[in-house]
Amino acid sequence: QVQLVESGGGLVQAGGSLRLSCAASGRIFSINVMGWYRQAPGKQRELVATSTSGGSIDYADSVKGRFTISRDNAKNTVYLQMNSLKPPDTAVYYCLLHSPRWGSVSWGQGNQVTVSS
Repeated sequence: QVQLVESGGGLVQAGGSLRLSCAASGRIFSINVMGWYRQAPGKQRELVATSTSGGSIDYADSVKGRFTISRDNAKNTVYLQMNSLKPPDTAVYYCLLHSPRWGSVSWGQGNQVTVSS
């Protein structure tokens, strides 16, 4: 029904920046939540940021002031601008789309982000 394709991961030095993107395709209801989770080795998957189609945005405390989530509703694409990256940000980042109408969640394939120091 819904496919999410991520891009933009990579290797960066501490203090650097990366920009992730996630494009959704398929049967997408206009009212939805898109966002990002991440999972570091040996850790639980944690919320990074979410953005609703109505304009509400939320961030994990650990990334506030450094990461910015944005979306292009016409393109069904969500972005994550990551600045001032730190080694603890190293993780696989997963895009998500949640449809309250359908009660479903779709996931991207995951993008590795590695921050060296």
